[in-house]
This record gives sequence, C-alpha cells and structure tokens, in this order.
Amino acid sequence: MPGNSYQPLLIVEDSDEDFDLLQRFLQEASLENPIYRCFDGDEALAFLFRKGHYADPDVAPCPSLILLDLNLPGTDGREVIRQIKADTVLKVMPVVVLSSSSNPKDIDFCYKVGANAYYIKPTGLKKLRHLIQVLVEAWFNLAVSPSITKSK
Repeated sequence: MPGNSYQPLLIVEDSDEDFDLLQRFLQEASLENPIYRCFDGDEALAFLFRKGHYADPDVAPCPSLILLDLNLPGTDGREVIRQIKADTVLKVMPVVVLSSSSNPKDIDFCYKVGANAYYIKPTGLKKLRHLIQVLVEAWFNLAVSPSITKSK
C-alpha cells in the first residue's frame, strides 16, 4: 500500500517562523506523522548519523523524508545533502529542498548531488499552504519510501 503513514519527517530549518508555518500547514494537510526538527546542518548530520545526543534511535528515528533548507548556520544544506548521498545506507533517503534561493547554481548543485526535489519557498501564506498540501500528498500519501536501517 502506498504511503508513509506515521513514518517520521525531519525538517531542517533554522527559522522559527518558517518552521512554525510548515508545522501548521502540515497539520492542516492532515499529516499525522511525527515531526522532528534540526536547527542547522550540524545538528541534522548528528541526527542522521546518530552521533552524540542522537545516538539512541528512539531520540533520532530514521525519517522517511527530509525537508531541508539550504541556507543554514554552520554546515549548510548543500553539504548535508552531499553527506547523506555519499553514505551507503542513507543515500536512498528522500531529500526535498525547500529554500528561498532561486539561484540556478544552487538548484543544479542540489540535483547533481542527489536531491529528490527542489522547491523555492513561495511568498504568501496561500501559496506555501498549497505547496505543503502537494508535498504531503506526493510524499506521504502516494510515494513509498525505502527501508533504511542505520546503526551506530
């Protein structure tokens, strides 16, 4: 059966305002999956590679999808994608970029290193709400994610 019901979503977003909007629109789209948040690329990599505080799989379950901002403090989203896609286990994990950057170099780079989709954050709440509804339908109601088992 298609869908990724109840599999975690990891959102990597440094902006509290953007995260709050994403979370609100995900709830409005009836997403019942657990949502985890990392504030920057370093935290996201620790979460995904189960380092430090995130060594326990109950604290950092393997997400079925990563929703990633590019312009993050510390390690940026470009490097996060590169490291995910270079890992023999994590490389199949879907990564969807949601960035304010419309720079063709950013878009091309993300696809070249393995991003599964790239969306430019729309201006206006109505357009963002619609984008989130489409993402939920495509990635959680229709798509089937690979099984990923990441050990320490």
